[in-house]
Amino acid sequence: MELINQQAQLYAENFSSPEDALLKNINEFTQKHPEAQMLSGHLQGKVLEMLSCMIRPKRVLEIGTFTGYSGLCLAKGLTEDGQLHTIEIREEEAVKAREFFAQSPYSSKIILHLGSALDIIPGLDETWDLVFIDADKPAYIEYFNLVLPKVRKNGFIFADNIFFHGQVLEQEVKGRNARGIKEFNEYIRERKDVEKVILTLRDGLFLIRKL
Repeated sequence: MELINQQAQLYAENFSSPEDALLKNINEFTQKHPEAQMLSGHLQGKVLEMLSCMIRPKRVLEIGTFTGYSGLCLAKGLTEDGQLHTIEIREEEAVKAREFFAQSPYSSKIILHLGSALDIIPGLDETWDLVFIDADKPAYIEYFNLVLPKVRKNGFIFADNIFFHGQVLEQEVKGRNARGIKEFNEYIRERKDVEKVILTLRDGLFLIRKL
């Protein structure tokens, strides 16, 4: 299902600040990847950057590095002594992301962990200002419950792909990933300890603030 009007998308990108050279390079490289649709891309990347710059986080956790585009966008808002921890389960993507991170002025602030986020997160002794969830969809609820106790009061959790290509809008939601997202959305809606809003941006972005 085509959710976003492509003419409006191009117009928005035209009137938004352009990608920097490194992000443009990552974008072009990732277009050749068989799962290129997983890339945040220009418009969503700029939104993530803007939000991070508003929040000015000291500690950011990203669950799902992919080729490093979204991580670099989020890193732009870090405080002087800030750090971004990003977790990728696939070695090939992690190696490529490390190469891109090394070319960035934020390279010393980014720590990439290779492995399962469910195993790695409990070992990270941090208080998070911002968490970005963009990994395997059936585990979203598990990720959320794992990180929420470590998110500071008024800290944020962003969750990507909340529409899952429009499949959650269907009367009958099929497929493991779409069902996982539908369950996550319904779970967050019922939570009374967070404020939340879904942005109709790209594939849907949930902004969640811890009360």
